[in-house]
Amino acid sequence: MLKGFRDFVMKGNVVDLAVAVVIGAAFGAVVNSLVENVLMPLIAALFGSANFDSFALVTIDGVDIKFGVFLTALVNFVIVAAAIYFMVVVPMNHMIARRNAKLGIKEQEPAVDPQIELLTEIRDALTARPTGGLH
Repeated sequence: MLKGFRDFVMKGNVVDLAVAVVIGAAFGAVVNSLVENVLMPLIAALFGSANFDSFALVTIDGVDIKFGVFLTALVNFVIVAAAIYFMVVVPMNHMIARRNAKLGIKEQEPAVDPQIELLTEIRDALTARPTGGLH
């Protein structure tokens, strides 16, 4: 039983996943630091506050509806998503394109489903037929 567990844990997928989780947590700390220590202070300098929690507080029948808290969460999400996009996605796409150009690898066109290709041929053949042939 222990041998089976050891074999499971030592499989490449489990080890790769564990490494990805650890790196993801470390990268999350970097992104959070960028957002909290750089971007949010810039927003605070531009708008007077980086926290919109007290914005649009509405009370209906003694219940507080906090639109500002939602707005703060939404702004934080957009900032984090933009930071990840510009710090990870754009540089990785650029590096992959440079590597592919260096290796002479061209981007492949997506494979066309044979059924779609056949239907396209049929459509083209029908539209090329002179009118008046079918009654």
